[in-house]
Amino acid sequence: ELNLLVSGWICESLTVEVHPGEDITLFCSNLSSSPTQTDWFRVIHGTKPSCISSMYGSEGEPSYCHGFQSEKFNMSSNKTTVFLQIKQVDLMDSGLYFCGFYIKKHAVVGSATELIIKEAADQLTDLMPGILGALTVVLSVAVVVLAVKNRRLERGANVDPDDLNYAALSFQAKAKKSHRSGPQRELEPHVVYAATR
Repeated sequence: ELNLLVSGWICESLTVEVHPGEDITLFCSNLSSSPTQTDWFRVIHGTKPSCISSMYGSEGEPSYCHGFQSEKFNMSSNKTTVFLQIKQVDLMDSGLYFCGFYIKKHAVVGSATELIIKEAADQLTDLMPGILGALTVVLSVAVVVLAVKNRRLERGANVDPDDLNYAALSFQAKAKKSHRSGPQRELEPHVVYAATR
């Protein structure tokens, strides 16, 4: 079975979506109990399979097919698993990947994984539910605030002039200090002011 390792996690899915710039590692179980030739292939949009890489046994040196540089693709193997690392994926890396083995003069193909590279527009689409949810909350708060302000304005506009209250302010003058040692002067009378609001 062909699985995919993305950022250290194993995804047992036959369709995997990754973002541009990520490194991924495809792997499949080694179907041969003895050293044999193993290959990785890719199919794009139903075209014929393209050879990516090939190696013999887990100790062999991998060779890379035309158009698949070893700087971007890295094939490796041990006794139980065959790996294909793809560095910094881009849109051109989308396709159906599978490994093949040559066992007892027969070609045996492992299960395939479709690799989908998500564009920036797809990433924005993934974020849209969260953005819309946050926008809904902000707009709801704004509507409530505006409703409260409007209600206060309506209450203020409907005040009857006869209902105005008077506020009385009282001020008391301070006694003037005298440097003479005579009796203290009395305080001046209270002054009362009235104001409306």
